[in-house]
Amino acid sequence: MATFGTLSDRLTETFRNLRTKGKLTPADVDGTVREIRRALLDADVALPVVKDFTAKVRERALGDEVNKALNPAQQVVQIVNEELIAILGGQQRRLQFAKTAPTVIMLAGLQGSGKTTFAGKLAKQLEKDGHTPLLVACDLQRPNAVNQLQVVAQQAGAAIYAPEPGNGVGNPVKVAKDGVDYARQKQHDVVIIDTAGRLGVDAELMKQASDIRKATDPDEVLFVIDAMIGQDAVNTAKAFQDGVDFTGVVLSKLDGDARGGAALSVASVTGRPIIFASTGEGLDDLEAFHPDRMASRILDLGDILTLIEQAQQAFDEEEARKVAEKLATEQFTLEDFLEQLQQMKKMGSMKKMLGMLPGMGQMKQQLENFDDREIDRTEAIIRSMTPGERRNPKVLNGSRRLRIARGSGMTVTDVNQLVQRFDQAAKMMKTVARGGVPSIPGMGSLGGKPGASAKRGNKQKKGGGGSGGSRSGNPAKRAAENAGLAAATQNAPTGSGFGLGAGAPQPSEADLAEIQKLFGKG
Repeated sequence: MATFGTLSDRLTETFRNLRTKGKLTPADVDGTVREIRRALLDADVALPVVKDFTAKVRERALGDEVNKALNPAQQVVQIVNEELIAILGGQQRRLQFAKTAPTVIMLAGLQGSGKTTFAGKLAKQLEKDGHTPLLVACDLQRPNAVNQLQVVAQQAGAAIYAPEPGNGVGNPVKVAKDGVDYARQKQHDVVIIDTAGRLGVDAELMKQASDIRKATDPDEVLFVIDAMIGQDAVNTAKAFQDGVDFTGVVLSKLDGDARGGAALSVASVTGRPIIFASTGEGLDDLEAFHPDRMASRILDLGDILTLIEQAQQAFDEEEARKVAEKLATEQFTLEDFLEQLQQMKKMGSMKKMLGMLPGMGQMKQQLENFDDREIDRTEAIIRSMTPGERRNPKVLNGSRRLRIARGSGMTVTDVNQLVQRFDQAAKMMKTVARGGVPSIPGMGSLGGKPGASAKRGNKQKKGGGGSGGSRSGNPAKRAAENAGLAAATQNAPTGSGFGLGAGAPQPSEADLAEIQKLFGKG
């Protein structure tokens, strides 16, 4: 979420300095509040909102809830989080549907704010939820606005009502009214009206929008605002509220690199909730706005709930069950791995998903360097293999790997690394499926008791100068004892390639035969 990146960095740094203090003095609180105020002002948050926010944080931070807390710094973070949620609207607000269809949703906003694209995104989301939306083209001023909405509707798989060509031709109020009647006739349960915008607020724009509202009596009027326009966001929102009045706000272009703080002010200044957040250019890049989750993202506390919801939407439950069964029976192949990659791609950008994890703000450089196309490259390598090679990577000799590298546009080294990583992952999966503890490459076994190897080394040093042999003075006796030690060492369960630990049972011959069969060695 690039838009609030700077604000997130400033607040995180402020709290990091606060955590070094065991007890907070009034001076510490004042210093923290001062840094928060600067961070919010630098992020373009409206001044009245900043004053109100910092006053509440200071009052609560100097109160008993912090003074009596076991961890005062953590309590201050909690207070800031709660007040940030309040700024963003408090509770989540969903779309309100009419008791009698169709539900009419009117979009308003300046030109270039993203209304037309949002109309397509909303239509696609409503389609997924089982609705039958109809897009109505009422932006008859902007050149090719009607054509753009037609293209967006086609991409979203939604119906469109566009009787007028636009480009200055047609009556938008009549089109809006006729569009609602058309929706009733064709049994569409939702109507989305895309209205005209201007480069700035003017009387003609407000009159047209107001007339469309009177003619259609919409159930929702959504004000679409560009999160990158700065302090003017508040003035524009007030002008639309006075001229048209809206029931909810949509934040667009949250994937941009502007400071975006003015967008945080809209809900507080207008008293209208933010309902949606647009986080990308694709028609799937639309999220229901949750004030608590957005506050957590800004404070680098992560957004696990949204991540889980996206995973639930992308992953097929039946496929997940099949994969679990294959892991349990140790039959997971590169074909299964390819299917999992394809399901991950449905969730969207890996970089965006990783950014939802707590604390990832401190790894911003690593996230920036992460290449989402790495999944595509891995997929290309696997797709260049034959079905037999995917099921049994052990048959991949030098010539096969060269053919795969050429077919995928990668190098032989890339192919080797993929096969090696999959081999390691397969071993770990088999270990987990058996109920064991996996051995992580470079870290050795996670099983066994901590310090066991050190104790064993100390005993060896005490027993024979580091050699572990007998110290008997009788040569015959020493030879017999050394032979016994060697036999005991050879038979002792000192761990396995499965990382089950020193005391774990070794795989039986039947187990080894099954593993060899799985990897094509039988």
